[in-house]
Amino acid sequence: MNKNIIYIGIAALVGLLVGYIVFGTSNTIKEDKHEHNAETADQMWTCSMHPQIMQPEPGDCPICGMDLIPAASVGDGLTADEFKLTKNAMALANIQTTIIGNHIAEEGNTITLSGKIVENEEANATQASYFEGRIERLYVNYEGQEIRKGQKLANIYAPNLIAAQQELITAASLKESQPTLYTAVRNKLKLWKLSEKQIDAIESSGKTQENFPIYATVSGTVSEVISAEGDYIKQGQPIVKVSNLSTVWAEFDGYENQISQFKKGQKITITTNAYPNKDFNAKISFIDPVLNAKSRTLNVRATLNNQDDIFKPGMFVTGKIYGVETNTKQFTVPSSAVLWTGERSVVYVKTNPDEPIFEMREIVLKNANGDMYTILEGLDHGDEIVTNGTFTVDAAAQLQGKKSMMNKEGGKTMTGHEGHTEMKMELSTSVQKDFLSALDSYLEMKDALVQSNASQVTIHAKKMSKALKVIMNEEVKAKKKTHLTRSLEMLDGIVKKNDINNQRAHFVVLSENVLSLISQVDMKDMTMYVQRCPMANTNKGAIWLSTEKEIRNPYFGDAMLTCGSVIDTIN
Repeated sequence: MNKNIIYIGIAALVGLLVGYIVFGTSNTIKEDKHEHNAETADQMWTCSMHPQIMQPEPGDCPICGMDLIPAASVGDGLTADEFKLTKNAMALANIQTTIIGNHIAEEGNTITLSGKIVENEEANATQASYFEGRIERLYVNYEGQEIRKGQKLANIYAPNLIAAQQELITAASLKESQPTLYTAVRNKLKLWKLSEKQIDAIESSGKTQENFPIYATVSGTVSEVISAEGDYIKQGQPIVKVSNLSTVWAEFDGYENQISQFKKGQKITITTNAYPNKDFNAKISFIDPVLNAKSRTLNVRATLNNQDDIFKPGMFVTGKIYGVETNTKQFTVPSSAVLWTGERSVVYVKTNPDEPIFEMREIVLKNANGDMYTILEGLDHGDEIVTNGTFTVDAAAQLQGKKSMMNKEGGKTMTGHEGHTEMKMELSTSVQKDFLSALDSYLEMKDALVQSNASQVTIHAKKMSKALKVIMNEEVKAKKKTHLTRSLEMLDGIVKKNDINNQRAHFVVLSENVLSLISQVDMKDMTMYVQRCPMANTNKGAIWLSTEKEIRNPYFGDAMLTCGSVIDTIN
């Protein structure tokens, strides 16, 4: 009886244990499964090499074929305009940020002006011919050539001088009986800039010369060669223009609300990108009495000593005037931080110092100085903004349906062309037609860069420059004109130096400005791909435009022909 009770007790314990294992574990699995499903319901997947790719399920990257990895889910507490990137994506896309505004507190009451170096027009001269004739030999052949006073510039065949020489030979034989005639003939030759030595040589030899030299009357740098060998020129017609660069002007744009702060003789400290650690002290020598009605600026000028040939005309400079009373807060940021589209300029602000959380911020630009922009509105002291990888951050904002460069209101995931079609077309039909012509030259230039053909790049750059200059004459708004001006500057840099590396460096900035302009153009049936190479521009990344989806890298050519990806599509 006792044995039966023991057996029954053991059986009951075994049954309870089995039941717990079966049903308890099942419940635990269900709970774990439920929690796992809850965690992954909103999980997105991205590519470690192309963080702009976001898919709701795992798979392969459509660009490079790599396995997608889990993307960090959007955390609680983010505002409607904020979005988050993974730290892995931040590192791989080389996204860099900068805290702005620290210089405001250090400098106190300071006006910062942007400008560039130009020739001192007071020291410019035109070397003209003093008599009519045909240029037989020209010794000055290119811009930038140095000449010295007394240097031979050209030999000219001058029929009038041949007749005047014969008069001198005849008058010399009569100088005892006709001294007045003799003196008049010599003076006539002196008016044609013949020296006493030359006149005496003609008189003593008794022979006429057919070709006469023209000597430089000033020293300097040739800024323009006006005439060529074989040209028949008139008396007083210019042969070359000469600039004396021993002194140069630094010209700045002063804004209307700053006029009361400028005074002639005021000290100004000048810096340049070429010598970033060196300050140059000067004084304001001229303040334009007339305000430019379009830009609402006036010209403020300082004269700089350039005996050491430090300053080159066209060089961008920054001027600072200390100790003035000003309450305006202005910030200077790299051009890589600013995205342009139509009438809007935007940057991306890192809103959390410890997490990669960003939001788009619209700003108001004052002016550009080389690779820097001055911000008037939209940013505050201490804001941390994206200064490298801005396009990648913008792509992430579009994919997450947040406010972005092309999606002003947010709330919709962008696929590329949608953002562009929302833009209001404000350029006239004729201007758009001219721009499409310029765009054709741009694409041909891109293909020439792919082939590393510097001479072809120069040819297409000249064509594009010609088309953009036609647009500049049309009635276009100020910000578009800024893009056009910047594009023309880059094209000028490409044309001036027939070096493939120089051309590729200018093509970086040119592409950014063309992208900003293209949003205002009716593309008809054309599809344009915005492509980006993360290794171009000294590993800062650079974009270009192409009508072909296949990557053909203009920044490296055959060395890295397929490096890059499509980051946007414009229809």
